[in-house]
Amino acid sequence: MIARMNDYERIASAIRYLDRHHTTQPHLNALAQSVGLSPFHFHRLFSTWAGITPKDFLQCLTLEHARSLLRTGDNVLDAALTAGLSGPGRLHDLCVALEAASPGEMKSGGAGLTIQYGVAITPFGDALIGETARGICHLSFLNGNGRAGAHHLLLEQWPAAELQRNDKRAAKLAAQIFARPETEMRPRLRAFVRGTPFQLRVWRALLRVPRGALTSYGRLSAAINQPTAARAVGSAVGANPVAFLIPCHRVIRETGVLGNYRWDPIRKRAILAWELAAHSTVNAHAA
Repeated sequence: MIARMNDYERIASAIRYLDRHHTTQPHLNALAQSVGLSPFHFHRLFSTWAGITPKDFLQCLTLEHARSLLRTGDNVLDAALTAGLSGPGRLHDLCVALEAASPGEMKSGGAGLTIQYGVAITPFGDALIGETARGICHLSFLNGNGRAGAHHLLLEQWPAAELQRNDKRAAKLAAQIFARPETEMRPRLRAFVRGTPFQLRVWRALLRVPRGALTSYGRLSAAINQPTAARAVGSAVGANPVAFLIPCHRVIRETGVLGNYRWDPIRKRAILAWELAAHSTVNAHAA
């Protein structure tokens, strides 16, 4: 478990190094040295974690690559909103049924609910995952505030619920949520969230943005028939209570800049590149 966490920290460190030195297009030796590994071990780590070579992975992080994806975003998002799919790659993506808490349940703060929660290892570091009998209600990556901060955030979202620690269940959920798309089909996952009607519209639209595709705040607002509400859409995206499961990381700025991310912009870049690499691999196998 510790080794897996170290893997992500090294990947994140390599991305930070690229942010500082991208103009020089650093070679494999420099990247390996920046994380304290030999070129051989760094190449193996990257290939195991991302499923592709460091060179191909880094291509997924470039601004021009993001812009090219965004230029095709209209067609992809339109198709996804219309049919719920966008080509064969979507069949390998996460299938999430989103259920909203009722106004009474929102007002009560989760009174009468039991939430099993735990900390699990993911490809992007430790995450706290909470689940009720009606679905996954919380997923947050541990940032600088650690487990105590993540636990406090869960309590803020569901202040009156009964919390029961269950790390084994969290680990099982993490394995399903973060499974690579080339693995066998996973069971349909359920999410149970507290949110306003507007937030729910935004989150449901996000669920239709497929792996390997990006959209912008403006296009997302147009998709819910609120073309002038990009700022409010941005707030709803930022309030997403189940990171990764509702893919708020797939929203970038109109310029192609990846922008901020509640759980660290470096993690957002790592997630996007990981998804894009997996999407490309699946499509190559399908061809």
